[in-house]
Amino acid sequence: MSSASDKMDGNGATGAGAVPVARKLVPYGGYYTSGVPGHDAEITETDPGTPLGEYMRRFWHPVCMSMELTDTPRFLKILGEELVAFRDGSGRVGLLHAHCVHRGASLEYGAIQERGIRCCYHGMVFDVDGTCLHVPFPKGEEAEAHKYACSIRQGAYKAFERNGLVFAYMGPPEEEPPFPEWEGDFTVLPGDELVPFSNFQHCNWLQVQDNAADNFHTAALHAAKNVVGGNFQGTTFDEVGAASMEVAPDMQFIPVQQGRSLACAGARRVDKDRMFVRVQHQVLPNLSLHAYTSEDGSARKLFSRFHIIRWTVPVDNENSKMIGWRVMGPGIDTRGVGRKEWVGYESIDFLEGQVALRRPERFAKHGIDDMPPIPSNHREREGYKQAQYAPGDYEAIISQRPIAVHKLENPTKLDAGLYLFRKMLRDALRGANPAANPQNFAQWLRELGGAPNSFCSGNVFDLPLAATTEQEIARRRAISKGVVSILVDSERLQGAERTAFVRERMEQLEREVRGDA
Repeated sequence: MSSASDKMDGNGATGAGAVPVARKLVPYGGYYTSGVPGHDAEITETDPGTPLGEYMRRFWHPVCMSMELTDTPRFLKILGEELVAFRDGSGRVGLLHAHCVHRGASLEYGAIQERGIRCCYHGMVFDVDGTCLHVPFPKGEEAEAHKYACSIRQGAYKAFERNGLVFAYMGPPEEEPPFPEWEGDFTVLPGDELVPFSNFQHCNWLQVQDNAADNFHTAALHAAKNVVGGNFQGTTFDEVGAASMEVAPDMQFIPVQQGRSLACAGARRVDKDRMFVRVQHQVLPNLSLHAYTSEDGSARKLFSRFHIIRWTVPVDNENSKMIGWRVMGPGIDTRGVGRKEWVGYESIDFLEGQVALRRPERFAKHGIDDMPPIPSNHREREGYKQAQYAPGDYEAIISQRPIAVHKLENPTKLDAGLYLFRKMLRDALRGANPAANPQNFAQWLRELGGAPNSFCSGNVFDLPLAATTEQEIARRRAISKGVVSILVDSERLQGAERTAFVRERMEQLEREVRGDA
């Protein structure tokens, strides 16, 4: 029989009815591990007034796609706030608090005007900056109407459109930072095209962001060998056929840019002659930049650049969006496997399990409209059963609970990236890293002309398999650390000059690790 001390709740209470949280590692010991502590509110909750909510509001975020702005307003929830986005008749984008400052009716039912938006309930008209432009008082009372209009202002946030996305700044207007133009305009090669997408995630933002820093999961979750009974996700499983992504990577995680971001460098053996080193770049608070996801490592390649640019934007504490751009073009998609027509609202062109496309019941539950039709070749296997056969990122991420409970995790060294990023985020919130506070972050961007360099890169080295396991481990770690070191040294350069510098140094690194130098 168990003692009272074996049944202890989260507050230390014991006895019958207490939640068992004393964690005994015994056979069939679920009773001793059934307690569920609370989530880590400091780095998960983003409502107004929370530490993370206030931090995030000092940065620019994409809030929706341009295609969502039609002839009617678009209701949104971002960072726990109910908002309405619209494009008025003059082409300006507005992002206002949803509830009219007069009597609280939602502006989602308002009428878009040539200038601003008119509330359906009493006809108040508000400009994109929140100014009240019209109050429908009776004729002859224009002076009183003007006085009233000057006494109110609808909550508004600055917003603009860029390559099919709507970005907003939701912090104090006097603290507005520059919009970060990574590498100048997020593209690095002629012919690059930024194709927008937005994928809803039915869970807290941080576990979605954690997944981007978890470079090891591809070897299991995205491997064809793990699909049950050959029930693939359509034709796009297995990372579009890039077998190199199934190889477990040797990861190195290195804080860069004074702790404002994290370089996640993973070395994978393609074959006995080549090593694939992929560097993902995680930037505080919620940006991730990804190298080519379909790299097969068949040819030597140095300093390949952006393929996915993605923000994880909190909707509320239990929902979020992956929203950003897929970079399309022959310069980055060297295998020509990208499908532009599949990229967009609630869809993506690789690994359908990234999104809730095949799970329409998830959308109905949360009242999300405009769900795209499921392709006919998937209808016979759509839904939950298909997700069980071949789960993707979406299933793995949302199944961690609406808000993942960090106290129940038992990490390995393979999880170092996401734990390091969590620490960097916490340090930024607590002031332990002044460089990452919003004011210094914004000043850093201003000093760089708003165009910082990214560490994102995909690289295939001609690097033969070493003679022993120990030498191979040393070889792959040396190449990963060397790549990041080169990128650190290149930060003072821009554009073509930086590219030439990096490639020359990588060729030298390749020779050194190979033993030619």
